[in-house]
Amino acid sequence: MAAAAGAGAINSGLRSLLLNTTLRPFTSSFLRKLPLPTYLFLPNTPSHHNFSHRPFCSISPLTTSQEDKFSNPNSKSRPNVLHILEERGLLESVTSDSLRSVCSDPNLGPLKVYCGFDPTAESLHLGNLLGIIVLSWFLRCGHNAVGLIGGATGRIGDPSGKSLERPELDLVTLEKNISGIAGIVKKILVCSPGVCENSGEVQILNNYDWWKDVKFLDFLRNVGRYARVGTMMSKESVKKRLENAEQGMSYAEFTYQLLQGYDFVHLYEKEGVNVQIGGSDQWGNITAGTDLIRRLIGKSSENGAVVGNVPVVFGLTFPLLLKSDGTKFGKSEDGAIWLSASLLSPYKFYQYFFTVPDDDVVRFLKILTFLSIEEIAELAKDMGKPGYVPNTAQRRLAEEVTRFVHGQEGLEEALKATEALKPGNAATKLDWKTIEGIAADVPSCSMNHELVLNIPILDLYVSSGLLESKSAARRMLKQGGLYLNNAKVDSESKTIEADDIVDDKVILLSAGKKNKMVVRIS
Repeated sequence: MAAAAGAGAINSGLRSLLLNTTLRPFTSSFLRKLPLPTYLFLPNTPSHHNFSHRPFCSISPLTTSQEDKFSNPNSKSRPNVLHILEERGLLESVTSDSLRSVCSDPNLGPLKVYCGFDPTAESLHLGNLLGIIVLSWFLRCGHNAVGLIGGATGRIGDPSGKSLERPELDLVTLEKNISGIAGIVKKILVCSPGVCENSGEVQILNNYDWWKDVKFLDFLRNVGRYARVGTMMSKESVKKRLENAEQGMSYAEFTYQLLQGYDFVHLYEKEGVNVQIGGSDQWGNITAGTDLIRRLIGKSSENGAVVGNVPVVFGLTFPLLLKSDGTKFGKSEDGAIWLSASLLSPYKFYQYFFTVPDDDVVRFLKILTFLSIEEIAELAKDMGKPGYVPNTAQRRLAEEVTRFVHGQEGLEEALKATEALKPGNAATKLDWKTIEGIAADVPSCSMNHELVLNIPILDLYVSSGLLESKSAARRMLKQGGLYLNNAKVDSESKTIEADDIVDDKVILLSAGKKNKMVVRIS
């Protein structure tokens, strides 16, 4: 009876508080002033939740530091990041439209947003870049970002968008991949232009750090009981796999959404993260996290602590990166467009964007760059004017994306190689580093120094394998298409001299504009 009377008094007080402070944030500070027994009788708060005696989850109300970050009356108004994302075609779905007001409310502190990256390879590829770009937009609008590397979940593999189970990685490969991906995310987010100043903070975390000590029975008891099998079965990634009777889905893959869901629980509880982002194929995994937080911690609008009528946690997805014909953008004839310079040179990366079709370039300028909408509109307008220089918009796209991923130094390397490797551009002096920068992207061969020195130029074209015969080389010469280190070859009698060997290490042969051969001198 005393408990019921206490609950009634508290409910009356809450109603009065909400009616009189509809424009003020309602956080757990009020709840912490209540004695624990009466706190457990708040409406929709399950009385069986023992927040102080859960060894696995260590659930507790928001800490003072977390609350201070979420409620900051002195903070300046921030740009509305959701409006920016929507305007640029980077917003697919949100779990609550309330995020639109929360993200720019001057009475609330910055959000803390995370995106996960599983270490399935030693580098991220172009398809992963959208996650980093959306994180960067949050940073530029004054929020904080977390790049989560799936050191634990990567041992299972996300079934989303996959028709077959991912191959298992050995631990050595996994650790190498974790290190590589963490380095890429940190380099791009922390050092990218416009992010290092007047922006939020960046953290790089590894979910293996909290999963390595989890015991299976504890997980089932403390988390598994709140997961609804029917909800898990209804996820699109699960339904598509189960349609294939022969392949089906393993139990490990089926539980992936629960593992990712608990990542959100942990990051919310321990790091103050309140937004998870991902591609549209991640919607099921993201909502698994928001649902698990609602059930496990009980801090959504259905269960206690609210900000107006806004849930404490949000999910947001962005569209997958597709070309205008509906095919995936990010693949070349040689495979994925890697973000690591060790797997794909800045020059090759730049060239990929330089060749984007006109039908796609404006949309990609909006999605993949931080240029203003007005500047992009001007570039689009110029494309329809007489005298427009082809690929001007593509050049700007390539410059902006290469700078974002590889930094100013990487862009300068790509631009230098692009200019220097134009046949006939003898004014730009080649050096060994520039030629080596494209060596992985064009055919190459090795030849002995003694065999190369004084060899007739036509013989070198044939012995290097660039042309099939001396007669083919002679025809190309007459057409003006042979180049030695970008200088046009004018005479059949030309022989290789010591000065023709760049830095005493390499020679660059060209037959026409596209066919090249790097000859390494040993």
